[in-house]
Amino acid sequence: MIKSMETNMQLIVLLLGILCTGLTAGLCFTWSNAVTPGIGQLDDLTFLKSFQAMNQAILNQSFFVVFFSPALLLFLNAFLHRSANRTTFVAFLAAAVLFALGVGLITIFKNVPLNDILENSVLESLSVKELRKLRKQFEGPWNAWHMGRTISSFVSFVLLLIGLVYNG
Repeated sequence: MIKSMETNMQLIVLLLGILCTGLTAGLCFTWSNAVTPGIGQLDDLTFLKSFQAMNQAILNQSFFVVFFSPALLLFLNAFLHRSANRTTFVAFLAAAVLFALGVGLITIFKNVPLNDILENSVLESLSVKELRKLRKQFEGPWNAWHMGRTISSFVSFVLLLIGLVYNG
């Protein structure tokens, strides 16, 4: 009975981790593949206002659960599979570490500070030159750091699938 409960817990944590990591990877991919290139074609003021609006809209409960829960779920998953075969455990642990560093820390220490700079700017009061400067300060670095999140979340997702396959 205890073994059955542990197995069920392993499966639930693994499936939730795969689901949330996959959704995060999909969100990051879509943002990198369609959203930022699309709004990148806009003039400076419209680009910056659009990014402000998207940053405000994305901050909701669903986003926080999907985007940040893998940081906990993936470490818990690795811990619960510590007795699994080596390939499974290493894949699960690598997925957890990569997600925490490549998504969690990049978000907290790179993308969010850039978002805060943008959020604290009163765009309508800026000159054309100041808008251009703000966009340059924001767009390139934000996209580069976001690409790190996209790759990290995708590789974490793949590692979870590898661990699942090798776990039988």
